[in-house]
Amino acid sequence: MRVLSFDSKNFFADLAAFYQTATASPEISAAVATILADVRKDGDAAVAYYAAKFDGAKLRPRDFRVPPAELAAAARRLPVAQRAALRAAHAGIVAFHRHPAGADVRPVPWLGRNPHGAQVGERFYPIRRVGLYVPGGEVPLVSTVLMTATLAKLAGCPEIAVFTPSDASGRVAPALLAALHLAGVTEVWRIGGVQAVGAAAYGTPTIPAVDKIFGPGSAYVCEAKRQVFGTVGVDSLPGPSELMVICDETARADHAAADLLAQAEHGTGREKIYLVATGEKILGAVLAAVEAQRKLLSRVDKIRPVLDRGFLAVRVATLAQAARVANQVAPEHLELLVRPRAEATLLRTITTAGAIMLGDHTPTALGDFVAGPSHVLPTGRAARYSSGLRVEDFLRRTSLIRYDRASLKKAAPTIAAFATMEKLDAHGRSVAIRVE
Repeated sequence: MRVLSFDSKNFFADLAAFYQTATASPEISAAVATILADVRKDGDAAVAYYAAKFDGAKLRPRDFRVPPAELAAAARRLPVAQRAALRAAHAGIVAFHRHPAGADVRPVPWLGRNPHGAQVGERFYPIRRVGLYVPGGEVPLVSTVLMTATLAKLAGCPEIAVFTPSDASGRVAPALLAALHLAGVTEVWRIGGVQAVGAAAYGTPTIPAVDKIFGPGSAYVCEAKRQVFGTVGVDSLPGPSELMVICDETARADHAAADLLAQAEHGTGREKIYLVATGEKILGAVLAAVEAQRKLLSRVDKIRPVLDRGFLAVRVATLAQAARVANQVAPEHLELLVRPRAEATLLRTITTAGAIMLGDHTPTALGDFVAGPSHVLPTGRAARYSSGLRVEDFLRRTSLIRYDRASLKKAAPTIAAFATMEKLDAHGRSVAIRVE
């Protein structure tokens, strides 16, 4: 596990060298481009080929879709405690996204007057057909169903198509299917990976194309979303998980270590976890606790590569330095395990994090599963300019403009000036012909 000191001469260069490895490699980009091109050209045949190659699933096009009855059956068979957990998480997500708007979370259309006296306004529409990517396979992210489909339902999207990989027998995790049923989703495709993104973006004879793709995924899925952007919309590029924990001397080392390991266990090997500590004592205690606790975990074989390649500890002298590190990294998840006064200072100074967990009793797992905000969050430093998934991301906005003769006459001189500056006389004439 690598340790950097903030006061080292090349600190920010070394920090950048670490976090920049999270971006897609040329090899990943090339592999993704090949798969997408095949899906665009060969449709169902390419989807079936790559499902067999990567998931071992021998699927015919008629097998791609999960029958709605299978979703309902999975929900009936789910143990009572798990069904209750799904409902509780769903209720928390709905409650969060309804605040403060109340029952209708969608923006309210409006009309007003601009300085010319013309009528202007906005209307909002649900995106007609959305595609939700839900990671499955070895780690079926049941929570991602609720963190995406619930928002699409609140927005009123007419068509919601979910893509998730199957195992070699074509089976999708029953808990994941049960969550889809609970969320009210009926269109589910047992297709994952880059081929799913391609099918969603381009469509195939069996799978209708969508208008926008949502959801987290591996580095390959994230790169596929980047490459299809423009053909369809994408929510963001949420890739392998990231966590930064900032500790001062009051932090519980065992708690910090447990949270770091929790994010390391996702298993892609590309996760990034950061420990930022304000003293040598707490830094050493957390590192020792990480080593001790990792041996107790079932997914230690997945955690070890992350600790070897994706873990960075940073030694800082002050909270101001810790804030500079956080703002530079822009982590997906940020935990503040510091005294209350320090917490208030960091909240004022840290402005680039996907989600911030406050205090010793708020592990990131709460945000992953039940707290309410969507866990689909920006990664790879995208929190510098983007935010976590919201209901508004499932809507589109149209502006409205209505001029009458009086308001048009007020605007005419300005239009004429712009038409002259930009050498667009037809623009100017389209107004002048109405007011002459």
